[in-house]
Amino acid sequence: MKGLVVITGGRSGIGAATGRAVAEAGMQPLLCDIIEFPPEATDVWPTPFDVSDENAVAREVAAIEKERGPIVGLVNAAGILGRMTPPHKFRMADWDREIAVDLRGTYIMCREVGWRMAQRGFGAIVNVASIVSLTSAPVHGYGPAKAAVVNLTMTLAAEWGARGVRVNAVSPGFTRTPALQRGLEAGVLQEDRLAGFSALRRLVEPEEVGHAIAWLLSDAASAITGVNLPVDAGFLCGVTWQAYGGLRFEA
Repeated sequence: MKGLVVITGGRSGIGAATGRAVAEAGMQPLLCDIIEFPPEATDVWPTPFDVSDENAVAREVAAIEKERGPIVGLVNAAGILGRMTPPHKFRMADWDREIAVDLRGTYIMCREVGWRMAQRGFGAIVNVASIVSLTSAPVHGYGPAKAAVVNLTMTLAAEWGARGVRVNAVSPGFTRTPALQRGLEAGVLQEDRLAGFSALRRLVEPEEVGHAIAWLLSDAASAITGVNLPVDAGFLCGVTWQAYGGLRFEA
């Protein structure tokens, strides 16, 4: 696939890594974010916009297509991490914000770009979910939002498939992003434990998620739609081994 790929949450982390991977694959990344990019940044949309703001998204998507041409790929990487707060202490304002960005924002972007793709009969969308969409975690807004993103992905894949639009998701594991690094530095997360639970005994690098996304966008994945691809260094298959004494290290 060649052409313009819009990537939300593109200023750092998985979004920025996806931009690099998309460019390496011969596509044209356009990074978008609610935070302004530094002046030296390239392949960026200069106007910040909030993906949870329906009017802002409609305005900016229309402007992008008018100035840069049709969007053939969309990556919804914009999101905020969940607060690890017990339910009785979890403020509804925080819950609402996590749902607004992580689920509502993904839906609004899919709707605004996807119907344009469907009208043209071509396009590919990749939504960034999380491994918590497939298991439980003490993040009572973020977890349900990401699980809903996976359901949304399957639903839109069925909705637009006949019009030539593929919709898939990736579920990153614990990925070495700036947000995760802040959690490690604050002591909320422990790298040795996270790595020890994973079959590959390490964290995921943002570039690894980016390359998976670029592949799902590409013609190499032309028959794949409606899937949720974990990119987790084997966390999901390794973590349950803790109930049996942990992963084995001997050959």
